[in-house]
Amino acid sequence: MADHYGTTVIPARIRAPKDKAAVEGTVNTITTSIMAHLRNRTFFSFDELNNAIWIELEKFNDRPFQKREGSRKSVYLEEEKDYMIPLPERDFELSEWKTATVQLNYHIAVDKMNYSVPYEYVGKRVEVRSTKSYIDVYYKRTLVCSHKRLYGRKNQYSTNIDHMPENHQLFTWNGDRFKRWAAAIGPHTYQVIESLLNRYKVEEQAYKGCLSLLKLSDKYTATRLENACALAIAHVSKPGYKNIRLILQSGQDTKKKQKPEEENLKYALTRGKEYYENNK
Repeated sequence: MADHYGTTVIPARIRAPKDKAAVEGTVNTITTSIMAHLRNRTFFSFDELNNAIWIELEKFNDRPFQKREGSRKSVYLEEEKDYMIPLPERDFELSEWKTATVQLNYHIAVDKMNYSVPYEYVGKRVEVRSTKSYIDVYYKRTLVCSHKRLYGRKNQYSTNIDHMPENHQLFTWNGDRFKRWAAAIGPHTYQVIESLLNRYKVEEQAYKGCLSLLKLSDKYTATRLENACALAIAHVSKPGYKNIRLILQSGQDTKKKQKPEEENLKYALTRGKEYYENNK
């Protein structure tokens, strides 16, 4: 908090009550003075009360000292004002720190929400400071960007257009590259990737899901991924990475469908010719 307000906290010495006497004495004096003038008045709102306190505070600061020249206000103007600095734009808030990696879509994930970072930091490890109101991103102790913190529905995006690359051809990953990779695996995989890319207003927001989905081919083979995508398209309205991963994990893509005739024969009850011969 002291760093936030550009000041220093110097604790009083242990068992040295005189260290605090001047400050505590002034607090007692100003409280007594203001309360004495307002104790018989009735206020009907905090704004009305605060306005009355400000008026009494001005009078208190303008009151001449008894044993020296000037007043509290004149001392402030002559000796202290030139050394004052403005308050920060934001109030101090307790914060939590964590690290994150900037994804291919130049976003980081914080508590299941996504915040953009300038694209030149893709792949970099950054430090994230989270408060109740803001998300601040630092790289090597330098503030990179800030976002108002998102609340509510999970997986929302806070995207600053200035963080996007001016020429997407310079960007390592793009929609065309994902489509080429998907087409090499199969038409159903291509259909899923194309659907993912069209699902977001900003195409780059789909890059993380596309990459995760296509990398399933490394673990389960391209053939199984293609079969899983075909199965997902047949049973899910908007197939995505999670649906297809679950299909591959459970092995549903490897189960052969039985023909209707085979299913009927498997459970049919048939009587041999001996049955009919014995009942003639």
